[in-house]
Amino acid sequence: MHHFTYRQGVGGGSILHAEDVSLADLAASVGTPFYCYSTATLERHYRVFADAFEGADAEICFSVKANSNLGVLATLARLGAGMDVVSEGELRRVLAAGVQPERIAFSGVGKTADEMAFALEEGIFAFNVESEPELRTLSETASALGLSARIALRVNPDVDAQTHHKIATGKAENKFGVPYGEALALYRLAAALPGVDPRGVHMHIGSQITDLAPFRNAFALLKQLVDELRSNSFAIDFVNLGGGLGVPYRSDQPAPPLPAEYGKLVRDTVGDLGCKLLFEPGRLIAANAGILVSRVLYVKRGEPKTFTVVDAAMNDLIRPTLYEAYHEIWPVAEPAPGAPMITSDVVGPVCETGDYLALDRALPELRSGDLIAVMTAGAYGAVLASQYNSRLLVPEVLVAGDRYAVTRPRPHYGDMLAAERLPDWLKPERRA
Repeated sequence: MHHFTYRQGVGGGSILHAEDVSLADLAASVGTPFYCYSTATLERHYRVFADAFEGADAEICFSVKANSNLGVLATLARLGAGMDVVSEGELRRVLAAGVQPERIAFSGVGKTADEMAFALEEGIFAFNVESEPELRTLSETASALGLSARIALRVNPDVDAQTHHKIATGKAENKFGVPYGEALALYRLAAALPGVDPRGVHMHIGSQITDLAPFRNAFALLKQLVDELRSNSFAIDFVNLGGGLGVPYRSDQPAPPLPAEYGKLVRDTVGDLGCKLLFEPGRLIAANAGILVSRVLYVKRGEPKTFTVVDAAMNDLIRPTLYEAYHEIWPVAEPAPGAPMITSDVVGPVCETGDYLALDRALPELRSGDLIAVMTAGAYGAVLASQYNSRLLVPEVLVAGDRYAVTRPRPHYGDMLAAERLPDWLKPERRA
C-alpha cells in the first residue's frame, strides 16, 4: 500500500498526489526530474513489519543501502528503527539522523580498519563479520583501542533465494558470509582472539524474495547452528535474520507474502531460541514509499518503435537497466476513460541504448510537457544515481500530509565542477 493517489485538481481533472501534495504543483516548484517520498507510507510499512513481531525481543534495523536520504532515515528513527549500515558514510548518515549507536549493525564484506575503529568508538551494537581475515582485522583494531566488538558471523547457508542473480546473497558462489561447514571453527577462533565477543549469528540470503520457502530453509539451518554453538559453550544471545522480503512492483502479478506471514514463519522456525531477533528490511519499507517524477520531452515516432523521451534517465534510476526491473508508470494527470493508448519505449537523454525506464510499455498517449510518475522507486533509486553524462543528481523531496521539504536540493553545475581540480600545468591561461 502507498499514499500516491489521484485527486481532483484545481480547474478540473484528477492529478496524482503524494498524500495531500499535488505532484504537478511540486514539479512546478522543484523542477523535474525529482524523487518524492511519502512519510505516511514509510510509517505504515515500518509499523506493519514491526507489528509482525509484537511481543518479541526484536530490533528492526532499516537497511540504509536501500535509501540513505536523511529525511527518510530521521522519519524511521523517530519510530524507533535501528539501522543496518555497510560503510562509514552510511554510519555517519544514521548518526546525523538521530539513530542511537546501540541500535546499529555494521554489515559488508569489505570493512576497513578505519571504518571499524570509527564504529567501535561510536559504540555500535554489533558487527556482522564475513570472513576470517576481517575477523582478525577487527580483533587487532578493537584491541589497539582497548575496546571489545560484539560480533555475529555471517554464515552462508548455500540456499537459493529464487530471486534475480545480482541480488542473491546466500549461495555458495556469492561473495557473502563464511561457509556453513566452517562456522564452528571460526567461532572457536573468534573466542580465542582478543577484542571480539562472538554473541550472535547472521544470515541474509538475498533481496526481493517472493516465496517463504527459501527463508524457511535458511532459518532451519540457522537454528541448527545456534544449537550446535550453544552445545559447544558459546553464549549466543542474538540472531540477525537479514531482510529480503519482496514488494509488489506490478499490480497485475500476485503479491509477495505479507509481513505477518513472514513473522509467523520466524516464530515457527527460530522463535524458541530465546534470542534477540534483528532484521534488516530495506526495500519492504522504502520501495513503495517513493516515486520518480519526470517530464516528457519528446515523442519520437520511428518505423519499428515509438520512443517517449523523458528528462529522467538511467543515471537517475538504473534498476531497469541493471536488473531488468519493471516499474509501473503513471501519468500525473489522470487519463480520461477510453483515452487512446500507444506502446512505446520510455527512454532518457543519456547516450546509451540501455538508457530506458520501460520497454514496449502500453501507456496513454503522452505529449511534450506531460508529467509521469515512475512508481515503487523509493528503494535502490536515488542511492544508485550517478552524474553520468555530467548530469546533475536529482533532488529528493519528503512529503508529510500537505507539507513538503526538499531534503536533497538539486545541485548547480558550478557545484559539480567545483568538486574537481585541474593540475597547475593544465590550467587555461588567462587572457589579458
